[in-house]
Amino acid sequence: MKKILLGNEAIVQGALEAGVDFVSGYPGCPSAEIGDEFLKLSRLQSNRGSTMTTTAVGASGQKENGVYSEWSTNEKVALEAAIGASFSGLKSLVNMKSFGINVCSDSLFPLAYTGTKSPMVIVVADDPSCWSSAQSEQDSRGYAYLSHIPVLEPSDPQECRDFTKLGFELSEKFNIPVILRTTTRVAHQRMPVEFDEVGSRPQKTGEFIKNHHQFSTMPPRVLEMKKELLEKLEKIKAYVEKTKINKISKNPGSEKFGIVASGVAYLHTLEALKELDLNVPILKINLFYPLADKTIASFIKKIKKVLVVEELEGYLEKEIKAIAKDINLNLQVFGKDLLSKTGELNTEKVILALSEISNFKIQNSKFNLLSGRQELKIPRRTARLCEGCPYWNVFPVIKRIAPEGTIFGGDIGCNMIAGLAPHSMHDYLFSMGASLGISHGVKKSTSQKVISLMGDGTFFHAGIPALINAVYNKSNPLVVILDNRITAMTGHQQNPGMGKTGMGEDTEELKIEEIAKACGVKHIKVLDPANTKEFENAIKEFLDKDEVSLIICRKICKLLEKRQNSPSQIISPD
Repeated sequence: MKKILLGNEAIVQGALEAGVDFVSGYPGCPSAEIGDEFLKLSRLQSNRGSTMTTTAVGASGQKENGVYSEWSTNEKVALEAAIGASFSGLKSLVNMKSFGINVCSDSLFPLAYTGTKSPMVIVVADDPSCWSSAQSEQDSRGYAYLSHIPVLEPSDPQECRDFTKLGFELSEKFNIPVILRTTTRVAHQRMPVEFDEVGSRPQKTGEFIKNHHQFSTMPPRVLEMKKELLEKLEKIKAYVEKTKINKISKNPGSEKFGIVASGVAYLHTLEALKELDLNVPILKINLFYPLADKTIASFIKKIKKVLVVEELEGYLEKEIKAIAKDINLNLQVFGKDLLSKTGELNTEKVILALSEISNFKIQNSKFNLLSGRQELKIPRRTARLCEGCPYWNVFPVIKRIAPEGTIFGGDIGCNMIAGLAPHSMHDYLFSMGASLGISHGVKKSTSQKVISLMGDGTFFHAGIPALINAVYNKSNPLVVILDNRITAMTGHQQNPGMGKTGMGEDTEELKIEEIAKACGVKHIKVLDPANTKEFENAIKEFLDKDEVSLIICRKICKLLEKRQNSPSQIISPD
């Protein structure tokens, strides 16, 4: 079968074909569609009497797909839930954006030591050029070296489907989790994808069979585990060499030049060679870690120059330089000296690099001005709040009432817009929950007033430990939580404060004010931010408190309200 799929949708399809049983994750662009699609399928399963639209192709509205799905409170919890499923004999998939692997790393590293019982794939989506990321331009491949976990790197939706299946196969064969690393241009790329139809199957019930020897990392056993892990990686490397997971488009013959590429950069390379009408051998690295040294050595042994095309960090370039020292000392390795470590790559950038190395004169009229042109600077339209957003009432009131010199702590979510004009009221922005953690440090170090802004989803994700810390250590920032009843910025996913799971089931609605009270916060006010006078009075009162104080601005996201009040149209995918 064949259908046009988004890269993220193709990952869903590959996982369904691999027989995934358990899916967990935390929403974030560019990976959010993975969890969204699985949850659509789960809701279809729990509402068998109706059908709803889904682009995941493995199961229609009338099929039982056997998959449990959830949005977890954060990525660490999501990974731990998947570990529990794996140890209970279920195939699991975890999905997150780049920063999520930072959050879950505390449990990721010991997972490499224990290994998996049933297969597990961890999807991590990086965001070169920071199209939807405010924290850093992170290259998550670096975690391969720290955790010793294999990393697959697809370049298009077809490979997203294929490599997801391959990831489950490798995980099953070697009892190790496998990371599938995508980027924005891979996750949000569309193309016709060939796939196998998935039949109906009931939801599987696992069994946790005790195995302290495998599942516990207590010393001194943990040292044995590390040795076993390193031995396992050598076996994986040998398997990769044997099965030729990495692909060579053409073996170097009399050519003096070759290219090594990975991920979406491989597609840019193909396009560049086509535009320049060049026939150059290319080694495509599909398994970034552990690296197939022998394949690379064979490829670079007789050539004089090699261009390494990879986005962000020059990890492959460093590896190739190290290999070349033993087998081709005179090899010239080009990479980040010609291709930037910042921002996305594209065809034009690769063309310029190729022309620089080969002294190839660009003849094509489309590109003959590239090397000397000045790029047209088009002003970027900054993000703004949606029409009718309750936050429109929040920011002006806070800014007007707060004394001059007040420090404003920004956090991840829709409240990031407060850092832009006309509001311009973020004095720092780091990571989820950091607004409160940093504000505590500022309060302990200065006599300045501090207001920490945070959304409801972020509070559940990472804000609670920071709140406890501020209370415990007798700090007194004012915390303003913007509770719009949804995790909005990433695509309207459910969170623990809504009373609904991602699968649409009724559950306990966790109240932020009750959690805060349990954490020891004594000064709490819940209000509608449209009530300006009440909001102003609360700010004035709480800014003078000697203890942590909390204002919860509770009003539903306007887009969510509109959707809830509109009649839904249910369309059968068949």
